[in-house]
This record gives sequence, structure tokens and C-alpha cells, in this order.
Amino acid sequence: MKFGKELASQLVPEWKEAYVDYEYLKTLLKEIQVSKPRNHPAQPTLKRRLTLYRAFSGLTQRHHTSPTEPTDIESQAILVNTVKRDGDGDRYETTFLMAADEGGGKELVYFRKLDDEFNKVVKFYKDKVDEVMKEAAVLNKQMDALIAFRIKVDNPQWHVAFDASGEITRLAADVAASTAVLSASTPSAARASRRVPLDKIEEDGSGRDGQSDESSDDSNKHRKEEEPIVLHNSQRHKPKSISGSRPAPLEILSRVTMNNTVETPRSTIKGFLQVPNQTELKFNRENLNKIQEQLKIAFIEFYHKLRLLKSYSFLNILAFSKIMKKYDKISSRSTSKPYLKMVDNSYLGSSDEVGKLMERVEATFIKHFTNSNRSKGMRFLRPKAKKESHTVTVSLGFFAGCSVALTLALILIMRARDILEKEGERTLYMETMFPLYSLFGFVVLHMMMYAANIYFWRRYRVNYTFIFGFKHGTELRYREVLLLSFGLSVLALGSILLNLDMEMDPKTGDYKAITELLPLGLVGLVTVILLCPFNIIYRSSRFFFLKCVFHCICAPLYKVLLPDFFLADQLTSQVQAFRSLEFYICYYGWEDYKKRQNSCKTNATYNTFYFIVASVPYWCRLLQCLRRLVEEKDVMQGVNGLKYFSTIVAISTRTAYSLNKGDHWRIMAGVASVVAAIFGTYWDLVMDWGLLQRKSKNRFLRDRLLVPHTSIYFVAMVLNVLLRFAWLQTVLNFQVSFLHRESLVALVACLEIIRRGIWNFFRLENEHLNNVGKYRAFKSVPLPFNYEEDDNKEE
Repeated sequence: MKFGKELASQLVPEWKEAYVDYEYLKTLLKEIQVSKPRNHPAQPTLKRRLTLYRAFSGLTQRHHTSPTEPTDIESQAILVNTVKRDGDGDRYETTFLMAADEGGGKELVYFRKLDDEFNKVVKFYKDKVDEVMKEAAVLNKQMDALIAFRIKVDNPQWHVAFDASGEITRLAADVAASTAVLSASTPSAARASRRVPLDKIEEDGSGRDGQSDESSDDSNKHRKEEEPIVLHNSQRHKPKSISGSRPAPLEILSRVTMNNTVETPRSTIKGFLQVPNQTELKFNRENLNKIQEQLKIAFIEFYHKLRLLKSYSFLNILAFSKIMKKYDKISSRSTSKPYLKMVDNSYLGSSDEVGKLMERVEATFIKHFTNSNRSKGMRFLRPKAKKESHTVTVSLGFFAGCSVALTLALILIMRARDILEKEGERTLYMETMFPLYSLFGFVVLHMMMYAANIYFWRRYRVNYTFIFGFKHGTELRYREVLLLSFGLSVLALGSILLNLDMEMDPKTGDYKAITELLPLGLVGLVTVILLCPFNIIYRSSRFFFLKCVFHCICAPLYKVLLPDFFLADQLTSQVQAFRSLEFYICYYGWEDYKKRQNSCKTNATYNTFYFIVASVPYWCRLLQCLRRLVEEKDVMQGVNGLKYFSTIVAISTRTAYSLNKGDHWRIMAGVASVVAAIFGTYWDLVMDWGLLQRKSKNRFLRDRLLVPHTSIYFVAMVLNVLLRFAWLQTVLNFQVSFLHRESLVALVACLEIIRRGIWNFFRLENEHLNNVGKYRAFKSVPLPFNYEEDDNKEE
């Protein structure tokens, strides 16, 4: 693989703009190569023949290397200078001395662009290092409070037996001394340890890379048991001076309070009623476990950030090395050595803060969170990339083939029994069996669209795992989602065939009631699998889904995160599926299944809930918008809430028209639906997709696009508009001779699911590009403790 593709596959997607523009530099080199005069190459054979006539130097002669003489400036092609600038750090500028040569102008442009890219990389790296050092200082305080909290819980008598001049002060001095020893390590050794070959970089699930475990294990093999707790020290002091200024751990507890990091409906109600939260420290084992778990997650995320920062430094240094060697090869000059020497001496090449900080984080995490079990600790800090399983692929092919075979068998049996030809039997099946089994069709179609989304998100490097907040290594790939969808389709199709086959056999006519319970049994089976607490069938993903569903149901009592409102948007496209669930309750609750009769639509209670069930997903989304309006003070969230309210009005009027068939309901449904469709279409294209921007360099699109073919965006916009107006079938009463009314309703519902699947890709693409624009590659992790001095600084 060429280095350009390797760099593109290993870089952090959200930091793409901060990496060296390797491809553009290559295009400049191609222009230089074209502009160079074509000289005839020298004859290599003549050189070799001349060397055959030189005096023999002997076999035992010792060669003495002469000291390197200073290079004459006239033989140099470039001069690299460091320019001091106040407030902006050092800036590196390269002076090209051969601009008068033929084609030298393009080479001058190349070096100017090279300097711009290098200064951009150095500035970004320095800013990120400053950020992680500040975060390390915060984690220092959190660890001090954790250790003091642990002492109070494990040994409550220590606060009487020990004082500041006792054992705890000695422990603090020992910790400070070990920190000073670690910080006094030679920078050359740390610098050497941070450079690893490119083939040692391992790829994780998000397409990001970090250093392999082997070098870290070797460097830490002989580390002493008492590792420093301190993660960051900006200055080097002697142990005595540190021990005198460092407070005893138990004294810290008087200056900290607990953060309420776990939000519950109860805490939300208390906050709305302005009831003060209980922030005093309660020293018990339960709180200690919660604090340790929160800090454990914070350390894992912090270490992940350090790994990506180290990979960023290494990949950019390697990129500059590669591009300079290409330049020397094309221009026949020797410029890579002085330029790479400048790169090596710069902050990007000489800084070792990240490497040292990684060692301290490893030592702290292993000692305090994995009971000094290094292998277990490194599994948390450096989880292995999720590998594709051949079992999943084989199983997917098997279930897909079974689904196709069962579909063909279903068509043949329906043709053999003439179910679609006999009017009475056709109506009976379409009004009873079809609504029961169409539920699984809607779910399977939505899962297949989600699998397609995952495939294209990964293809175009949309970091959906970070956006959704999936736990590393537990996210589902598109093959796994397709496996689940085809597995569910096999169960549903098998149930239909079993129902039809047992109806054909007169000998099993007595078991008619049992066969009618097959759809209900299948719903129960899916529910049991979804709620199964055992670690089977992707438990982590199932629980993540259930948590988001619960947050949607309890809106606005939970803080609205992207997975919550994204799932709520998916549920708004499954209105017909919710109505099918309502039909399940009616059909089996009133025991219509024994006679295969549908008397639900004549029931007033059923018709009332027919309105409510269709509006529930939109009400959840509306309440989420109101919660964000109150918290974020964002007026656009209020406008978004109006969009969902208009959709609720449109659905209610359309439902009323379908039940009453009055002209006034028809007019109201048409007007409300047109307003909701126009409102929703505009919001999809402009707000959710970020398209239709007049001043964009891509006409009517965004400045940044992931899909290279702009026609795809225009096709998606047209499809969105057309599918948005699929509700016209409900108001205009389109009649298709070969389709039953239930089939037509299900077809419109499927079109809405397809529209939602298309919306998903561009919605997440826009979210990813917003993260790229803000270089936002890490999630914020809540910390358990709050320091009083931090509050004073904020005030």
C-alpha cells in the first residue's frame, strides 16, 4: 500500500484537516518533475569500469573516518531558519537557494507550502499537548481525592491515628520523590521510545491507530512497585521541596464535593424545582465503587487521547520524511537531511511529554484500577481491534438464502391456494394475518437500511462509533446487523408458512387456535431475546438500544444526547409498526384470533389509541426539543419542536379522515400535511443535512462533502421530497386494482422507512463534518469530584 493511502486510513478522521496535506504536496512534486529539463542519464557502466583500475586498498587496512567538514553554503539548496514570534511560538521558514535554476519557481512554491503545512502541524500538536497536560492536572486532583476517599472507607480509624506530620505525609513525600526521579529521565531515551515503525501501529475499530503494546511492556518491565500517582508535573523539584508543599490526602476531602454525574428522572425534577442536591461526601463502599468506575472510564478515554496524539506526531513526521525523499529523488538535490534535522529538533520531533504521560497513566491505572494486574490493565487501555468473523459471514449467507427460499415457497403456496384470487379469503387474510406479520417486515426493512448506512459510513470514514458513543469493540458491523435482520425474516417467514401449511391440512384443523398464536409467540420470542440479561446475541448493543428507548419514553426527564434523539427520529418512521402492535393487543386481547375475525376498528377504545399510538414518537421528539430549548437556550430547538407539533397535527387529521371519511376532515388533513411536509423537507435539507447553501463552493451543497459525486446529493434531495409526500395516498385515496388497502398502507410505510434510511446517512455525515470542523474527536467524561478552588476560579 502506498503511503498516501496508508496515511488516509490511519489518521484520526476528526483531525484530518490538521494533518500534513500529503496528496497536495505530491501534486506539487509532479509539477516540478514536469518542469525539470530532461537530461540524459550518465552511463553507469563507465563509472564501474573506471573503478576497476583504482589501486587496491588491501584487506587488512583500517579505514579512519575524517571529521565532517562544514558544508559550503554555495553547495546547499535550502536554509532552514527558526523565526521567533511573540505569542505564536516559533515558526519555521525554509529559504530555497536555487530559485534561479530552471523550474526553480515551482520548487520555491513547494517549499513555501511545505513550511505552511509543517507550522500548521506543529501548532496543532502543541495546542493538543497543552490540553492533555491541563487534563492531567485535573486527573491529579481527582486521584488525590480518590486515595483519600479510599482511606476513609477502608481504614476509617486512620484519620485519628495519623496527622499531617505522620505516615500519610511520608507517603506523599515518597510519591513526590518517585515522580521527580521519573521526570529526570533523559529526553533522548524518551524520544527514541516514542518512534516506532509504521508496521507496529495497530488499527482499532474506528480506523485509528496507536503504538503497539510490545514497546510499552518492555519499557515498563523493570518498573518499581511504588509508581507515582502524579500524572503531570510542569517543573522539576527536589523531593524535599515537593513533600513540604504537597498536602496530606485526608486534608483534600475538606475541599471537595461530589458531582452528580448520573442523571435520573428524580434529579431532573429536583433541578427543575430548584431543590439543592446533596453534594456532601458519604464514605461508604457503594460510593467508592462508583467513584472508581467513573475515574476508570476517564483514564481510559484520556489514555486513548494520548495514543492518538502520539500516532498523530509519528504519522506526520513520517509523512515529511517521505515527501522530502521524493523531492530529492525528483530534483536530484540533497535537502532531506537538513530539513528532517529541523523536523527532529522541532517541538513535534523532540517533545516527549506525551510519551512520559502515557507511562504514568499506565502505571497509575494498573496499580489503582486493576490491582497491579498489568495484562488486565492494558486490555482496558489498549483494547484490540474487533476482527471480522467468518462465522458471521457464513451465517449471514445461510439466513439470506433461507429467506429467499422461504419467500419463493410462500409465493408458490399462496398461488396454489389462490388466496389472492378468492375475495373472501383474500380479505380475511389481509385484514387479520397481514397486519400481524407486516410488523416484522417493517423492522427487517429498517434493520437492512441501517446495515446499508453502516457500510457507507465506514466506506466514507464517518466516525459513527464516536458519534453514537458506542463502547469500543462492541459496535455492530453491517454484516452483523444483516445477520440479525435475515434471522428475524427467517423466523417470520417460517411462521407464515407454518400457519398456512397447517391450515391446508384438514387433520390439524383442531389446532387452529394454536396456529393463530404463532405471530404472538414470535413477538414474545423477540422480546425475550431483547431483554435477555445473558451475554448472548450482542448484549451490549441490546442494552444500549434499550437504554436509548427508555430515555425516549421518559423524555424530557433525561438530558438529550445524540443517540436518544436519533433513535426517536427512527421511531417516527415506524408509526405503522406501532399500530401493528396495537392491533396485536386488540386481536389477541378480545380473542378475535379464535375465529380469525377483526372487530377492532369498530371498537371506540381501539380507535382512540389509534390516534395516540401514532403520535407517541413525535411527542417524545417534541419533548426532547423542549428540553434542549430550556437547557441550551437555542431558539432553533423551539422551531424544531414546532416541526414535530405540525406533524402531530397532520397525522391526527389524516387518521380522523381515514376513520370518518368526511370532506372537512379531508381538507384539514390535506392542509396540515402540506404544511408539515414542506416544513420537514426544508429542515431535512438545510438543518439536518446542511445543504442548499448559496455561498458554498459546491453549488447548493456544503463546502465539505464526503461523497465525491455531487449528483448523489441532488438525487437524495429529490427522493426526500418525493417520499415526504407519500402521504398523498392517504388523502387522495389512490386505488390500485391488484393491491389491497392494507398492502397500500404498508407500501407507504416502507417508503417512509427507506426515506429515513437515506436521511440517516446524510444526517450523520453532517454531524461528522461538524466534528471535523471543531477537531472534536473525544467525548467528555464526567468526573466524580468537584474542587472548591475550581469554583472560585470560574467565578
